[in-house]
Amino acid sequence: MPGHWEILVIFLVVLLLFGARRIPEMAQGLGKGIREFRKAVKDVQEEVDVSGTINPQSAQTIPPPAGQVPRQDAAPPQQPAAPPQQPTAAAPTETESGGEARS
Repeated sequence: MPGHWEILVIFLVVLLLFGARRIPEMAQGLGKGIREFRKAVKDVQEEVDVSGTINPQSAQTIPPPAGQVPRQDAAPPQQPAAPPQQPTAAAPTETESGGEARS
């Protein structure tokens, strides 16, 4: 934890860098940003609370009309993928020095 002298030195450096007029403007902008952030968090929490409650009438399933069979969405069976082909080994070639290359 910084002591009193360290905090004073940091404050003086900030004052020299930004000037006396700029510091209140920065603090005001920071306050507005924090206020907007809190409002956004509150809105998201309310939205989650509202969407988390289930209406009992909407939770009931509606039976299909008479004479119709319920359709089941089933994916067609997938064909197994072909294994990747291995490159065939090439015949050894001669190097520029005239000797055979090692495989």
